[in-house]
Amino acid sequence: MKMGNTLPQRLARVVLLAAVILALLIVAMQFTDQMVWTRFDFAAAGALLIGTGLLYALATTRAGNGAYRAAVAVALGAALTLVWLNLAVGVIGTEDDRANLMYVGVLAVGGVGAVIARLRPRGMAHALFATALAQAVAGAIALTLRLGDPWSPPAELLLLNGVFVALFTGSGWLFRQAARQPSSELASSGGNR
Repeated sequence: MKMGNTLPQRLARVVLLAAVILALLIVAMQFTDQMVWTRFDFAAAGALLIGTGLLYALATTRAGNGAYRAAVAVALGAALTLVWLNLAVGVIGTEDDRANLMYVGVLAVGGVGAVIARLRPRGMAHALFATALAQAVAGAIALTLRLGDPWSPPAELLLLNGVFVALFTGSGWLFRQAARQPSSELASSGGNR
């Protein structure tokens, strides 16, 4: 294990990074009237940031290759952004539009897939490709049924959902690359991801 890269040290860095991001958001609030956050908003943002960072730290603790770590980062970054966006303004319509609950299903596909795959790269690739498909289906439903009108024009829905489809697909591709590369750390311990 590399010096300074133990799990507790990684977790401490996650908390520190979340604190820095939240501090920057507090500073940003001083310069704009467009961002009015309550203590609850900061608590929710902190929980999302720390939770995502902890998931990354735990999922990559024994990951030996960069493709796997990058795949986890892209998948978790996309999931975090999807949740944050839905809580802040909503992908479909406004943040109060019930159609946004479809994205809970998208994230559930990824989460259940990760559990089934037991975080192994080949299975994770399938899970992320399935997540991308679920995202595309949610976007197609929103476009077909014209959900979110008039706040979410079709071009906006297509763009936003397309970005998330690309991110989840990219993560799946990175997991596929990770499955093809031997992991020096796991190979030396006899693990098979």
